[in-house]
Amino acid sequence: MNDGQIRRRCLLVTVFFTCVLMGLGSRLALLHFRAGSQRVGLVDRKTIEQTVRVRRGAIVDCIGRDGILAIDLSVHDVCADPQVISRNGTVDQLLEQVGKIVDIERDRVRARLVREDRRFAYVARFVRDPVVREVRTLGMEGVFFEEALRRHYPHHNFMCHVLGFTNLEGKGCAGIEQSCDRFLRGSSGLYETEVDGRRHRRYDRRTLHIAPQHGANVHLTIDQQLQYMAERALDRVVEQHAPLSCHVIIQRVATGEILAMVSRPGYDLNDYRNVSAGDRLNRSIGIVFEPGSTLKAATVAAALNEGVVTPDSRFFCENGLWSAFGRPLRDSHGYGELTVRDIVKKSSNIGSAKIAIRLGKSRLARYLSDFGLGQRTGIDLPGEEHGILHPVGKWPGIAITRISIGQGVAVTGIQLLGVYCTIANEGVRMRPYVIKKVVDPDGNVLRSTRPEVLSRPITPRTAGQMRDMLERVTEKGGTGRRAAVEGVRVAGKTGTAQKPEHGGYSETNFVASFVGFVPADAPEIGILVVVDDPAEEYYGGLVAAPAFREIAAEAVRYLDISASGVELAGRTR
Repeated sequence: MNDGQIRRRCLLVTVFFTCVLMGLGSRLALLHFRAGSQRVGLVDRKTIEQTVRVRRGAIVDCIGRDGILAIDLSVHDVCADPQVISRNGTVDQLLEQVGKIVDIERDRVRARLVREDRRFAYVARFVRDPVVREVRTLGMEGVFFEEALRRHYPHHNFMCHVLGFTNLEGKGCAGIEQSCDRFLRGSSGLYETEVDGRRHRRYDRRTLHIAPQHGANVHLTIDQQLQYMAERALDRVVEQHAPLSCHVIIQRVATGEILAMVSRPGYDLNDYRNVSAGDRLNRSIGIVFEPGSTLKAATVAAALNEGVVTPDSRFFCENGLWSAFGRPLRDSHGYGELTVRDIVKKSSNIGSAKIAIRLGKSRLARYLSDFGLGQRTGIDLPGEEHGILHPVGKWPGIAITRISIGQGVAVTGIQLLGVYCTIANEGVRMRPYVIKKVVDPDGNVLRSTRPEVLSRPITPRTAGQMRDMLERVTEKGGTGRRAAVEGVRVAGKTGTAQKPEHGGYSETNFVASFVGFVPADAPEIGILVVVDDPAEEYYGGLVAAPAFREIAAEAVRYLDISASGVELAGRTR
């Protein structure tokens, strides 16, 4: 080998090693200066974050802890890895075997499992421990379980319209669950911890921990015993009269506390997705109806308060037929001359209309507004309607003779009961409420409801006169005698309202009602019964008054209303 060849080989070796060293240097520089973010990513992937679920607060009645109405239960979700299930060809096997243990929507689950691009799918949600144990015994690859919480209503359809429900994400969607969602849901916790190479958590290397705040408990004013009495009585109405719907409210006169609230039809809170929106509607606050003769109490009270009549003022009732503003107005029976007391007792349309004319439409409209018509009461439940009370400037001439007897105006049940509770409460109108207090897990009171005065439409003297006249309605010869309770003085008023249709009024469809309070001389509770379109019998005195009597009789015994110093909501037993 000559010297030239040696020099060429040395040059090639030198160039080769130079290139190698330059490549290594470039790689080192790249790793050192430009891969910082990648290294951070590698570190991040050695930690995991996990949300800590919290329990939603409980809903309890006025008694407290012993009256649980809604609570969270620990359950599991049955889950699957679609990639593994599809690869193993066990889709049909999984559907068949798991379907024998727990009810699943097979077509929907199949659609989830054939998605090989996914690593997660729900097979069954919110299953209890016995089901989990059975599914585990199948030993199917790709099936796993996740802990979950499910809202549970131990009494199913009991108090359903007041309580409401939560959706699959745990958000309140109706009733107390919706109005108190921010208190009930709490706030989830979070922790971040390092993991080893096998993704096992290293609890000694926890880098972040935010403690969860469990939901607060909501205490209601509702008494389960009174609620049960009201629900049972209303179920009898449904059985006997087959109405489209009906509802009952019991309210404490002095404070506005709602002691019971029932609507029919009802539904199972644990199965809310399989019922119609109509069944989920709280009719006590969410629908309006023409009150009919029950509104005559407000008309007469206004006239008494203005001094345009006295209880002994006399009006000729036209023997049952009167042409008012060119339109006929009838009474169910023909009456001649009646005092104001007897106009209320006999429920004369003609007498009530003549009282209203003497009062005048401007004053009548003002009193109806002061009694709360045409406006929300502000009850602490979602879905309350305003009702309908047109501005007095839009009343046609005939309106005063119709509005005064409960036509051409629409109310909610809670508004109508408020009129009678105002009369019972010396003329003071209170805001109705169902939430007594909200208490966090540490016992701190986050919210407490106090009685609130809304208006004072009539004087105590007028209220006393009205209580005496309404008591006569339940005596012999009155339209509400079937509401009378032996040994208790009862005051109230019947209503039989024709339902509006096609610009007029139906001759076959009615809303029957009775609303009143007990005892008449020292009122403690007000009770409303409304029955929409009962079959066959339709008079309020025949359909609603007996249900009122049943509820009132049981309530006065349970609450010992005749005793002094009785405490209705939140009392101990």
